[in-house]
Amino acid sequence: MATYRQEYFPPLLEDCFYHIYNRGNNGDNLFFQHRNYRYFLQKYDYYLSPYLETYTFCLLPNHFHLLVRIKNFADLPKIEQTLRHGQELIISPERIISEQFRRFFVSYAKSIKVQEERTVSLFEKNFRRKLVDSDEYFTNLVAYIHRNPETHGICADFREYPYSSYCKMMSPKVTRLMKLQVLSWFGGIEAYQQVHQNREEPGLLKELIIET
Repeated sequence: MATYRQEYFPPLLEDCFYHIYNRGNNGDNLFFQHRNYRYFLQKYDYYLSPYLETYTFCLLPNHFHLLVRIKNFADLPKIEQTLRHGQELIISPERIISEQFRRFFVSYAKSIKVQEERTVSLFEKNFRRKLVDSDEYFTNLVAYIHRNPETHGICADFREYPYSSYCKMMSPKVTRLMKLQVLSWFGGIEAYQQVHQNREEPGLLKELIIET
């Protein structure tokens, strides 16, 4: 049986899909204004997009969810296959990903600390992740992440929530989101929408949750 650390902090491996989650320290909010959500995504894009493919996201007031695939580092430009950290040169893909997440969180937190005049940590120390190891898990996770605002009572209809990738998947606007791959996975827009209307079995829902 997997331990807590093995289940929620598995190694970050190339070519693998992960459900990534983090929340505000002590349950505090991460986002306070509309511009915070936009800034968060800009910083995420800057620090992580060179290394990750993003399939789904949802940003809620005090936490966020991501469904990502870690790129194969052999396919990256040489300059992105290593990372300087002080006097150390990091060459491990897992350590590079972890360090980029750390820099991302620190960068975003600095702006919020100034805006909100905070002195304490903004994020929980360690971000959780679960390996997405089956087609069923991937399919249901996309819908689970998008439905999160409705699940938490933040809005009456998740389809109207502005800070998730649900509607962006169907938009013609250019984006780094892997929207063509997601829609193709479901078999088109209509099938994508239909799956989101279904509800998971209780047992499967329990497997998806990493928010406890």
